[in-house]
Amino acid sequence: MALKKNVGNRKFTIRVQEAPEGGYAGQCIELPGAISEGETIEELKENMTEAIQLVLDTLEEQAKKDRKIVIEIPN
Repeated sequence: MALKKNVGNRKFTIRVQEAPEGGYAGQCIELPGAISEGETIEELKENMTEAIQLVLDTLEEQAKKDRKIVIEIPN
């Protein structure tokens, strides 16, 4: 199962698996370091939003000193 999750104006796809002990585990396809769990899908969505934001904040902080370019990839 996959969910689409918005963070700001960005959309992310969450790979969702039912956990053997109950609840759900999720991993962001676009940001593999963003993973979380939740007892319900709604709780997973909330937790994944936080995990994605933390990964984005960390990447942004680490990249402040780096030169950047922006590319657009058409669908």
